[in-house]
Amino acid sequence: MKRRILIVLTGMILLCSCGMNKAQTGALIGAGAGALAGQAIGQSTEGTLIGLAAGGFLGYMIGNEMDKHDQTKLNSVYESSPSHQQTSWVNPDSGNSYAVTPEPAYSNPNDGRICREAEILTNIDGKAEKTYATACRDANGRWVIQ
Repeated sequence: MKRRILIVLTGMILLCSCGMNKAQTGALIGAGAGALAGQAIGQSTEGTLIGLAAGGFLGYMIGNEMDKHDQTKLNSVYESSPSHQQTSWVNPDSGNSYAVTPEPAYSNPNDGRICREAEILTNIDGKAEKTYATACRDANGRWVIQ
């Protein structure tokens, strides 16, 4: 039974990890490991399901932490980089690179919040992309991507 679960979970990880972000991949791997641990400890369906849920949650949290470096850098660009000036960095853990060029801040006509748009050039796993993002200050003054 354990061998069958391990084979199915390994296959799921290999098939589903393509195109997933680190948090999602971490959740999938954590869920698989948690299910195996739950089955080994509890030797029941309930133990497996509890392990699956707990492992998925912890895996998501760990995977999400890996992206915190980039989120912190991006927030810093919105906060203090001059308009039309590109800021670049490379994530030391993933090797992914980013170049962000913010626009001037403006007051959102719908709700009065201060917002700022930015062009974001990324190179993630060798794939270059250009996107545009808008961030607005929340009630605590933090920039939140819309």
